[in-house]
Amino acid sequence: MRSNFTKVSVHVIGWCLLFLVPFFWTYQTSKSFAPILTVKPFLPIGIMGAANILLFYLNYFVLIPKFLFHKRYFLYISTLLCSIFFSFLFSFMVFKVFGFSPDDLVAANPFLRYIRPFAQANAFLLLAITLVTSLTLAFNDRLKQAEREKFSAQIAILKSQINPHFLFNTLNNIYAIALDTSPKTAEMVNKLSDIMRYTMKDTQQDFVLLEEEINYVNNYIELQKIRLDKNVKLDYTINGNFTIHQIAPMLLIPFIENAFKHGVNPEQNSHIKIDLALHENELKILVVNQKVPTQRETFEKSGLGIENTKHRLELIYPENHQLSIIDTEDEYSVILCLNLND
Repeated sequence: MRSNFTKVSVHVIGWCLLFLVPFFWTYQTSKSFAPILTVKPFLPIGIMGAANILLFYLNYFVLIPKFLFHKRYFLYISTLLCSIFFSFLFSFMVFKVFGFSPDDLVAANPFLRYIRPFAQANAFLLLAITLVTSLTLAFNDRLKQAEREKFSAQIAILKSQINPHFLFNTLNNIYAIALDTSPKTAEMVNKLSDIMRYTMKDTQQDFVLLEEEINYVNNYIELQKIRLDKNVKLDYTINGNFTIHQIAPMLLIPFIENAFKHGVNPEQNSHIKIDLALHENELKILVVNQKVPTQRETFEKSGLGIENTKHRLELIYPENHQLSIIDTEDEYSVILCLNLND
């Protein structure tokens, strides 16, 4: 609603400024050289203004989208020229109805004969400005629409690349546990069903409740804890009221998934630290994991989920996030600060 009001206001102000100069120029000219014609000289300004406004919106809303954008150039040019011709014809008919003629101005003061060419040039200049402006705005709107569509497509692609990854890994874990007839299988299946419901349904939206995203993270960590050995120390803390904000879905999990995927080795002690905190509008996540030597090569070849998440952050939160990734010989840490102003 506010954007529409702003757009209408810009159009109104633009038209007023465009015709303000010729209006006062006509007023000063008629006052100085033809004082007996104090009303009629304003008629051309009003008629030209109405004709230009009609041509502008006809070109902007109809001719450009219907013909020019569809590469029907001949039809566009011919229709535009016909519209200009009929606008001149309409203006001429109105002048006749009101009994106005440029010859009347010359008769009132012969000096106005020399000013007449400048007035005609100004009329054609205003027409050119009107048409060029409508073209510029139409192409600008089309460019913005293309950028929005590209943005949506990029987000959809990035989501599709991120979402299935964890599901297949977890199904493999369930399969491994089910082979040993572990009673933990049912619990894992239940949590996995919640995760699948979230990834298949809720993440199709542009934004979800932060609380739902945090629940997804909690379920993921609980599933990972079931399969962790005693030699893996997990330090997971969470703090804040997550019910009052929204977030783009699947932004946090790639960093956490990366820590479990590349920081766990049953043959070596390791440590994973995950800290989630919300303070007012700022969400901060810290993820730290040791690099497991036996998985070092896999670690160096991975990173698709994190790279996709970087792109999503740049697209969705270009000025509202700070991402710091520290990659040392023995440790990998991620710090993400996200401003969640709604």
